[in-house]
Amino acid sequence: MSTEAIETIRGRTTESNDSLVEFSPEALHAPFMLRLGALLIDYMLVMILPVFGLFSVKVFGDLGFVADRTLWFISVLLFFANIVFLSAISGRSIGKALTGLRIVNLDGTLPLRRTLLFRQTIGLLFSGLTLGLGFLFSILNKKGRSLHDYLAGTVVVSGRRRII
Repeated sequence: MSTEAIETIRGRTTESNDSLVEFSPEALHAPFMLRLGALLIDYMLVMILPVFGLFSVKVFGDLGFVADRTLWFISVLLFFANIVFLSAISGRSIGKALTGLRIVNLDGTLPLRRTLLFRQTIGLLFSGLTLGLGFLFSILNKKGRSLHDYLAGTVVVSGRRRII
């Protein structure tokens, strides 16, 4: 298989005239509740260690460890690994992967890593600084895009991309 064919399968085409046939971000955008479900899955994965630590302290008593702070620190690292780095590499967090969601460009192609990194850091920061209105913006528009999606030029879609 040629290098060009492999790059096309991976979604990283070098030609500018490649596009998906009949891709409509408005038709494939992820519903708000599904996006919220993916976020809750990510939240549960991050919170499992601190909750386990609190539970073990209640059951076994304080064993003199600084496990509470250590577990919170590990949870923060897992949060950044899942939300920022995993999303920047694959276009989805664990919650998005489990719910079948993916971050794509407006034309349906996979975004560049720097675009995803911008979306997952600066974009999410701006959405959060609006007191959550940047996230709720996806309910109010037909395209289902949040503030951080508009800033990065992306959309979260439901479903998988198949090459025909």
